[in-house]
Amino acid sequence: MSPPETLYNASPIVDSPKRSIPTVARAALVVGLLYLFLVGIKLLESGVKGLGSDTAGGLFEGITNPLAALFVGILATVLVQSSSVTTATIVGLVATGVLPIEVAVPMIMGANIGTSVTNTIVSLAHARKTEEFRLAFSAATMHDFFNLIAVAILLPLELATGFLQSTAAWLAELLPGGSDATFDSPIKGAVKWGASLVQQVIERIVDPGTALGVTFIVVGISIIFFSLAFVTKNMRVLIAARLERSVNAALARSGLVGIAVGIIITVAVQSSSITTSILVPIVASGILLVRNAYPITLGANIGTTVTAIIAALATGAVSGMTIALVHVLFNVTAILILYPWTKIRYVPVTLAEKLAGVAVQRRWVAVAYTVIVFIVIPLAGIVILT
Repeated sequence: MSPPETLYNASPIVDSPKRSIPTVARAALVVGLLYLFLVGIKLLESGVKGLGSDTAGGLFEGITNPLAALFVGILATVLVQSSSVTTATIVGLVATGVLPIEVAVPMIMGANIGTSVTNTIVSLAHARKTEEFRLAFSAATMHDFFNLIAVAILLPLELATGFLQSTAAWLAELLPGGSDATFDSPIKGAVKWGASLVQQVIERIVDPGTALGVTFIVVGISIIFFSLAFVTKNMRVLIAARLERSVNAALARSGLVGIAVGIIITVAVQSSSITTSILVPIVASGILLVRNAYPITLGANIGTTVTAIIAALATGAVSGMTIALVHVLFNVTAILILYPWTKIRYVPVTLAEKLAGVAVQRRWVAVAYTVIVFIVIPLAGIVILT
């Protein structure tokens, strides 16, 4: 069993500080690299979405088995690279009566699992450096394990009692119906703008179709790898040891701080994938401890539910609001079950660290894990159960 991380000491990754670049310039460089990193993620999402949009749309049709619905939620989210898109689509289908709420509930849970694939893919960019990769893969997969454990506990309970649906229905009746509310994050808009510029250049060179989607994916991954190679190095130099200790100490004292930070950031950028993906290089650089990044990830799970709430408000349908509130209740309940109790709080982190230890010794394990958990098992489950 790997030794537990200390709450205040930084990770063993330490570079000799190089002060040749002024602090302000280095800070600007880090911001620019993070922006480039997010543009790369957006390109990756666009490429995957372009290849899988038709498949994702067809996945929702004719599903009645709850386990099949769970797998559909996972695979659809992987295909469109956004749980916000999946949950908003589910809200719309429920609101129009196309999709029964009973089937939509496990789909929402599956979307929670599927959204964690992005940060897991991002962690693979650190595979060349052993210690960075161990930290990055731990930071990414703790999100996977938390969501998997949450579904393993709450899906059987929901199927047996329907408590999430009934509670959400009660709350939905209390809320005012109908709204034209919309929300568009400035950060998300800026990233979309940058990605669209790159896409326009690519579209002039590559013909529309599968080749265009593949090119978006290749360019997106290349940008992610390039930006991560420099952002972690500059972050280590930029963040002084004293500030590093202060941040970790604040998060260690109260997990509520980290959860609040995760909620705020995710609401601001309208994407839990962005929040959790940014955490990966920060943890890999040794600035933030894995266990202190954990509550931020949990907060991101709650923050991402805002999109479904907004979509439900726009539909004006009680059924749409009900399934949106199921998403909120699922994530809040999962945190209340797992996080307050010291003995089980860090089970997802421990599992992630053990898997990362194996992946460090055998890099192929990380790739196999990602493909099997997010593609092979959901796809096989859908084929068998439908």
